[in-house]
Amino acid sequence: MTIRLGRTLTDSEHHLLALWAADCAEHVLHFFESVKPSDSRPRVAIEQIRAWVRGEIKITQSRAAARDLKGAARYAAYAAGQAAVVAHVAAHELGAAAYAIKAVKDSLGKDEQEEASHKECQWQRDQLPDAIRDLVLDDQRVRNHLCWFAFTC
Repeated sequence: MTIRLGRTLTDSEHHLLALWAADCAEHVLHFFESVKPSDSRPRVAIEQIRAWVRGEIKITQSRAAARDLKGAARYAAYAAGQAAVVAHVAAHELGAAAYAIKAVKDSLGKDEQEEASHKECQWQRDQLPDAIRDLVLDDQRVRNHLCWFAFTC
């Protein structure tokens, strides 16, 4: 168990947050892989967080480094990196989701960005397991300003 935002977070909830963050990152991974098809680091980061949830690796093994990229590919890689460190700090789940939204937004022209970011935000919310839905939605409300208002959907 861990304390997060003044509340006790069970191991099960922590694992669900990690899996949701991995799903958010994987949903936009194609932005990275289209620019760097031979670079497997973000995909490995996503695989590592899932391995942590299954108990196959330790927290320290699930961490990933930031990538030297620009635009949507950069944000997709950051989403993967944030997802991988949810094992260490559960609050990184919002970083993965916010960076995924930024990746989608940055992949499009200005006229399409707002609608696409709303769709990605809604897709993410549709993936939330019931056991952590209220926790995440409350966290998005409280920390939206720290996440570039990505969760205004």
